[in-house]
Amino acid sequence: MHNLIENLRRRLLAQRTPEPLPPTSQGLARPSHDVVRGPCDADIPPDARNTMPEGITVEEALAVAELPQKHALDILATAQAIRSVHKGGPAALCGIVNAKSGRCPEDCAFCAQSSHHATGSPVHALLNAETLLRRAEELRQSGAERYGIVTSGTRLTVRELATLCEAAVRIRRETGIALCGSLGQLTPDAAACLKEAGFSSYHHNLETSRSFFPAICSTHAYDDDIATVRAARAAGLRTCSGGIFGMGETDAQRIELSATLRELDVDSIPVNLLSPIPGTPLQHRPTMPPMRALVSIAIYRLMHPARDILVCGGREATLGPWQSWIFLAGANGMMVGNYLTTTGRDMADDLAMLATLGVRA
Repeated sequence: MHNLIENLRRRLLAQRTPEPLPPTSQGLARPSHDVVRGPCDADIPPDARNTMPEGITVEEALAVAELPQKHALDILATAQAIRSVHKGGPAALCGIVNAKSGRCPEDCAFCAQSSHHATGSPVHALLNAETLLRRAEELRQSGAERYGIVTSGTRLTVRELATLCEAAVRIRRETGIALCGSLGQLTPDAAACLKEAGFSSYHHNLETSRSFFPAICSTHAYDDDIATVRAARAAGLRTCSGGIFGMGETDAQRIELSATLRELDVDSIPVNLLSPIPGTPLQHRPTMPPMRALVSIAIYRLMHPARDILVCGGREATLGPWQSWIFLAGANGMMVGNYLTTTGRDMADDLAMLATLGVRA
């Protein structure tokens, strides 16, 4: 094992993670039955956040990224050891619903739902409460702990926000599944409404680093996304923010994004792997080599020893038969079921994989 990897391994394994608050002390109203809880739902006491394990520095991350390919397995093994110590336990599972699709005015180069690209992506208005509830019930029965309601567009209208908040109250009451909103840019008032309605988490990806962002999107500023993550946290929502690997960014730019997420003190980092969609500017972009994607995930674990890292869209196209290696690379969860406009792997296959790995009963 390379001396750099061995030294980082020893340092990170020597640190301790604060114990999460028990569910009863989180101030959340309990439904009439037990709520399915998982590692992504554990809240760290506010006075313990300063004692969270300290990840490796940007300079150390860059040095790890530059190591020759022959050290890749040692990097993954180190990330797995860190995951086991700081984020052990059952794998965190989340699922989503495409609650409002298409006609997005943003020009994100990767996105099938942008009105700037001719992709043939589905277009529909906001789903009604009954449909959202049925999807929540399906995910809960399949073992997912968190349900992400995702809408296209820059932000919700006032009427759409009210509709979703009304649906959220019913979903929480009837299923108990934890709710996550992925609803575009967020004002402080809107964040407060979501929190009041029962949403416990807000997802808003930065997508990539600040330095690479102009190559991906020109219709809004990077700071708009930063402001949304901060508004969600200020409202007491758990923050979920990450990005997409494989859009043409460098290792250094992926590490730059990781450092920004650390500065924002996000709770969960979803990692997506580009699945090039015909009709988008990135349609001819080759997928990342599987081992480079896995090493990139491992570096995120080394930089974020105790944060949730979930692998989401694109794992099928990029990793193929190596999908189970995301846990060896340090991830502690993944998205299950279908994605926004593409089909995911059969959920039964994912659950069988997790059982075989011993990270899920």
